[in-house]
Amino acid sequence: MWRPIYTVFLRSHTSCRRSFAAALLNVSRHRANANVFHFSHSAGLSARTCKALQFRKHGDPCKVIQLEDVDLPPIGANDVLVKMLAAPINPSDINMIQGTYAILPDLPAVAGNEGVAQVVEVGSQVKSFKIGDWVIPRDAGLGTWRTEAVLAESDVISVPNDIPLLSAATLGVNPCTAFRMLSDFGDLKPGDSVIQNAANSGVGQAVIQISAARGIQTINIVRDRPQFTQLSDSLKAIGATYVIREEALRQPEIKELLKNCPKPKLALNGVGGKSATEILRHLQVGGSMVTYGGMAKQPVTVPVSALIFKDLKVRGFWVTQWKRDHSHDERIFRSMLDELCSLIQQGKLTAPTCAEVGLQDYNKALDSAMQPFISTKQVLIM
Repeated sequence: MWRPIYTVFLRSHTSCRRSFAAALLNVSRHRANANVFHFSHSAGLSARTCKALQFRKHGDPCKVIQLEDVDLPPIGANDVLVKMLAAPINPSDINMIQGTYAILPDLPAVAGNEGVAQVVEVGSQVKSFKIGDWVIPRDAGLGTWRTEAVLAESDVISVPNDIPLLSAATLGVNPCTAFRMLSDFGDLKPGDSVIQNAANSGVGQAVIQISAARGIQTINIVRDRPQFTQLSDSLKAIGATYVIREEALRQPEIKELLKNCPKPKLALNGVGGKSATEILRHLQVGGSMVTYGGMAKQPVTVPVSALIFKDLKVRGFWVTQWKRDHSHDERIFRSMLDELCSLIQQGKLTAPTCAEVGLQDYNKALDSAMQPFISTKQVLIM
């Protein structure tokens, strides 16, 4: 179902539509605001190549991803030339390289679906952006693990350039997923509660912070680990109401907890398997469980009694599809980004713990991103 859509969207990769130029100055790794970048005409306009992480076949990311020079096409009237500043490595990126994601590009393809870039040149008909603006992708598939790109004006949307670099780089996927699930699946009010597994994931941390800003309590489930206390403290520091081990969901302590907290209206499932069934059991009558991920790679099992006697709703959410469904109306996407950026500017929404890695060290970043029990997000700095 998705492949034809994605193939059309990414066919420009093979025709160099989304390739880059090589002669833009490097961005500082640690700065609050990026300066405007300028071409080196003697190098950039003649060489017209840049560095990109490409894969020519699906497989183990550490084996199939290669750092290559990629050509840059001329800038059209409705195009922008951007300098990529930073791009995270998300689970969906890994799955896409492995060939297991719902949508797959034509090969060869530049990897990466999220990141932040700075506009360095605009086409003659471009109205939305000026040099120096920060932009993020509107949709999956731009191939953000690269140093520069020529993109259509309609491919990107602006974000403030006074927010932290890592917050901008990780804004388009996880915070948007958390925002939509908290907004679109039930009428949550201050004092209500939400239960979620994968609470230490990027989505989980965004759920905690957005909920806290709205006065919503969160019951956060994480797998047991040697550093549980440290993880629990870090999640509470960003606004988590409760943090409990997955093994405790069937123990008396969860019943004690719910005496001091209303039964959740909403359950957010990023794991699947038994974990999903357990958080479902604690929903109030008429509540909803929304599945946005399946890290356990196990099916979600729903007891018949939960459907009959509690009238629970079981839904799914994919932010890529949401963006495509609302692509005809920029206002709703713009409004969401504005609210998220406002939370960032107020210090109420921070990026997850990140490790900044130079593009040339991509193998190290890929290997770290695929390790279990790792809460640190790998971010490629260009």
